[in-house]
Amino acid sequence: MTTVYLNGAYVPREQAMIPADDRGFIFGDGIYEGVRSIDGKMFEWDAHAERMVKGLNGLRIEFGAKRVAELKGVCEQLVRDNEIADGDAFLYLQVTRGSALRTHHFPPAGTPATVYAVATRLTIPRELREKGAKAVTYPDLRWQRCDWKTVNLLGSVLARQVAVENGAYEAVLMRDGIVTEGAATNVFGVVNGVLRTHPLDHHILPGITRQVVIALIREHGFTLVETPMSEAELRGADELFLCGTSTDVTPIVTLDGTPVAGGTPGPITMKLRESLDARLYQAAGAAR
Repeated sequence: MTTVYLNGAYVPREQAMIPADDRGFIFGDGIYEGVRSIDGKMFEWDAHAERMVKGLNGLRIEFGAKRVAELKGVCEQLVRDNEIADGDAFLYLQVTRGSALRTHHFPPAGTPATVYAVATRLTIPRELREKGAKAVTYPDLRWQRCDWKTVNLLGSVLARQVAVENGAYEAVLMRDGIVTEGAATNVFGVVNGVLRTHPLDHHILPGITRQVVIALIREHGFTLVETPMSEAELRGADELFLCGTSTDVTPIVTLDGTPVAGGTPGPITMKLRESLDARLYQAAGAAR
């Protein structure tokens, strides 16, 4: 039986009930986070908390930094209660504007936010990380504030479904002829020996793993230019990879059915994959 957190209580998942008038259900009016736990320790918690606060502030949901910080203890309790404090786990946290009579404008001041969190065992597909994955391209249909991690994910849902229907792991999103990111990941490429990725702006999510990977790129002395790849550069890249909280660094070896370079993970990608793996487990004081 899975225990979840809902509005201050730890309850069996089957008993966690949210009113039909909740604005997360009606409008997608909320913010979420996905956090990696390794042996019960939250990886890069402070960065996740900061991003969550920025998103909540952006949506003007009254749920401040102090309350977000308190969710770390909730996450730690959930991994213990669900007996997954050993190895890898994934924590999903969501805060919506709460439940009220349906109106497009905000509900009355003082309407309590709905707070939900759940912990699940994270299975790492190591073979995919080592041998590479398939991806497809798909139009970026999302709204203009992709830097806020909102629960409204229809653009990503449609993109991921196309990926699944084509036997692929991820969809690489294209907006106005350039690569933004993946449906649920950030995307990097190696173009003429130089690492490339979309810069931080409102068109992409400021990924926490992206931030860690960029630090590793600098440690290794690789050249990185935060400039979007064109579609031609994407298709002609020497290497491509994805990164994310539950994705780590995953090479893309096939794009739209065509092999990327030689169809095997490239050396820069594999070096970064190994370095991120080491960073994850060293930070938690754990062994794979």
